[in-house]
Amino acid sequence: MALSLAGCQGPGDAAQKAGGAREFPEADRPVSPGGLAAFSTEVERDSMNEAEVVMNLAEIEPGMTVADIGAGAGYYTIRLAQRVGSKGRVLAEDIDATVIRELGLRVERERLANVSIKQGTSDDPSLPENSFDRIFLVHMYHEVAEPYAFLWNLRPALRQGGKVIVVDVDRASDAHGLPPELLFCEFAALGFRLSEFVRKAELQGYYAQFEAVGGRPGPAEIVPCRLSGETGQK
Repeated sequence: MALSLAGCQGPGDAAQKAGGAREFPEADRPVSPGGLAAFSTEVERDSMNEAEVVMNLAEIEPGMTVADIGAGAGYYTIRLAQRVGSKGRVLAEDIDATVIRELGLRVERERLANVSIKQGTSDDPSLPENSFDRIFLVHMYHEVAEPYAFLWNLRPALRQGGKVIVVDVDRASDAHGLPPELLFCEFAALGFRLSEFVRKAELQGYYAQFEAVGGRPGPAEIVPCRLSGETGQK
């Protein structure tokens, strides 16, 4: 698979893009359909110690403020809330209103006073600026149809020294995964530096950690990623 940066806009019609994403480049890759309820059951994931492995790699500590974007049923939300403790905070976000309601009921049942819930949009998580030590994107980034707008809007929410954590599977972007090379390229286009990358059996995929460096590029300065090769992507 070959990877390159191209200075031209993708083939999509800008008028069809979400309003806030029209000034950003097109993502030159297919996007996995949303609505996948769960990567696997929570019992299966806990049997592989998935959340503990990821939280240890991310160095989650009591008192931290963390965002769980694409929270779904709350597998990470619940475990992050337990790890950061009463002095920490977790913001759980999803774009599906039904999912948000169900997660809210779960948080109430489990009496997690340190969790807040919010509905986001496909191109903007609308996070408060300078607020988070860690932002988690677990098995969801491949569903983001406007990655450049999404990451541009997400970046200011990080505190100094904050990190974005991505957990995903190394496969085509329209098959609920993302090739690591494409992930690295899209994050680099927004001024993120890869600070750690590991493949772990417990994750059934990979862990990638990014830090924001330098200034945030303007939408017109973003150079989109282009792929070519046997994946069928341009």
